[in-house]
Amino acid sequence: MSKHISTLPAIGLVFALVCAACGQQPTPTPEIVRETVRETVVVEPTPQPEEPVTITYFTFSAAPDHLEDLDQMIQIFQEAHPNIIVEVETAPFSDYFTMLQTRIAGGEAPDVFELNFESFVSFASKGVLLDLNPLASEEADFDASVYYPRAYDAFSFQGMQLGLPETFSTVVLFYNKDLFDQAGLDYPAADWTWDDAVAAARELTNPDAGIWGLYSPIQFWEFYKKAAQNGCSFFSEDRSEVTIDAPECVQALETMLGFLEQGVMPTDAEMGGVSDGDMFLAGQLAMDVTGIWMFASFADAPFVWDIQVEPGLAQQATHFFANGVSAFAATSHPQEAWEWLRFITSSPEVVSIRIETGWELATLNAPEYFSAYLEQSPPENRQAVFDSLNFAITPPVIERQNEMQDIVNRLLDQVKLGQLTPQEALDQARVQIEELLP
Repeated sequence: MSKHISTLPAIGLVFALVCAACGQQPTPTPEIVRETVRETVVVEPTPQPEEPVTITYFTFSAAPDHLEDLDQMIQIFQEAHPNIIVEVETAPFSDYFTMLQTRIAGGEAPDVFELNFESFVSFASKGVLLDLNPLASEEADFDASVYYPRAYDAFSFQGMQLGLPETFSTVVLFYNKDLFDQAGLDYPAADWTWDDAVAAARELTNPDAGIWGLYSPIQFWEFYKKAAQNGCSFFSEDRSEVTIDAPECVQALETMLGFLEQGVMPTDAEMGGVSDGDMFLAGQLAMDVTGIWMFASFADAPFVWDIQVEPGLAQQATHFFANGVSAFAATSHPQEAWEWLRFITSSPEVVSIRIETGWELATLNAPEYFSAYLEQSPPENRQAVFDSLNFAITPPVIERQNEMQDIVNRLLDQVKLGQLTPQEALDQARVQIEELLP
């Protein structure tokens, strides 16, 4: 059994399917030789039952809401693999990656663990992830095309497949149909630009009533995407140069700042510490740019709402957040880890459980699996989730990812406060990000 980590803030239930040893006959002496007149008869030993192998699975996405769902998945897996016991351990997202690094450094790494795309490169570059290519090549029925291609490629590094994509989520434009109807406006269309959204937001904004037309936060995650919408990225194509201060990036940030300057988006002070999700639920935001993980939170809203592909600038670009599952490079049980990796990322039973419970979406390139998801409501236009994938881009990542995000967010806050212009902030961002690169 793998060592139980008692210091985890939230340990998942340990689910083990162990075959009972009832009815076993005593094992004969390994070799018994009976002498006869004509021959020597060798009695072979009775084969021992195969001992179950325990692998540990460390996850941030299961707790606290989906531990029972994960237990159900494990039960299905162990019915097909009675020789593999899956021991679950969990930690809050805020602590997870620090704890994972500590465990790896301390020689207590889990056999299998979740990684989000933003953290993947940091772990991959340290050589602590198992290359899955050799295991995949030995499986005649393994077909990488079952996964959404961008998600599969996201977990490759220097020619090695260091993880399998598990789930994805994206960001869309949520809108309050009732407020649009009251203003006599057409609902957002799939080809809207931010000019279209701002024009509608002006008609929908009523500060006296505490209603604003839209919300799209000025922070790292929104900025990298709107920069891409304007044809700009944080790095040159060969990643030899930091380009976050390019004119197209500056223009994208100026557009974002314009939402505040035109009064169609509430300031931090006007929000008063209330989240955009709570403001949308309260009918205070006509449009909110946020993730599909909010479907459950908005399900009982006291108004009719729907979603649309997010507006663009010179082109469309949407978030692509992906979680993957990797194995520790030095695991004692690579084959068993591989079996669990394949199951948790591509089993039809897992897909069904995720859809039924609203636990993210599997990254499978198989639309037939998602018919039940598309039939759920609200929102009515769930197809927009998949339409967004046509424009999906992954975030910029470096080994010192968290430091880069902190730098950008700190400078964007200074822009919001009027302490720096967009150009000044991005000039400083370029210099500071360059210092993070090897």
